[in-house]
Amino acid sequence: MVEMVEAANILHHATARSLIIFDELGRGTSTYDGLSIAWAVIEYIHNHPRLRAKTLFATHYHELTELAERLPHVVNYNVAVAEEGDTVVFLHRIIPGGADRSYGIHVAQLAGLPRPVIHRAEEILKDLETQGNEPAGLHGGPAQAVQLTLFGGPSPIEEALKKLDVNALSPLEALNKLYELQQMARGKR
Repeated sequence: MVEMVEAANILHHATARSLIIFDELGRGTSTYDGLSIAWAVIEYIHNHPRLRAKTLFATHYHELTELAERLPHVVNYNVAVAEEGDTVVFLHRIIPGGADRSYGIHVAQLAGLPRPVIHRAEEILKDLETQGNEPAGLHGGPAQAVQLTLFGGPSPIEEALKKLDVNALSPLEALNKLYELQQMARGKR
């Protein structure tokens, strides 16, 4: 909401002499909502007779690069990148043209996300690119909306704890069960 209020304020008060800067407009909503809002805002700034302000619009929506072909005053720029195998180096240079691909996973890696997260993200990305919309491990067709849980569901340890009747355990059995669960948590079982 805050982002939309700020965008509304900009669109209501900007003039042809304004410098408008949007950074990832629409990022706080679904992909299609965000893309639609960003697209409409660009068209509005471009086509509104009193606006047409100089605008910098940073986005990860690659579809927006097509607007340079449709709107005569829209020009794409991107950050130059050098790639060698799996290594990506951002060259801190702005060059004409749209980005030819996304480097989100590389940025996540540079930011220090744990290696297992990076590997899983690469697997999911590969599945999404080859299958359309469904990452491996999910069921349901593309027409079916899927809401992922933040932590992926209960762990085997959680399940074991839920099934455990602590009132029926002797102190020694409870200690043994606690040790077993600890070993599971450490990945030794």
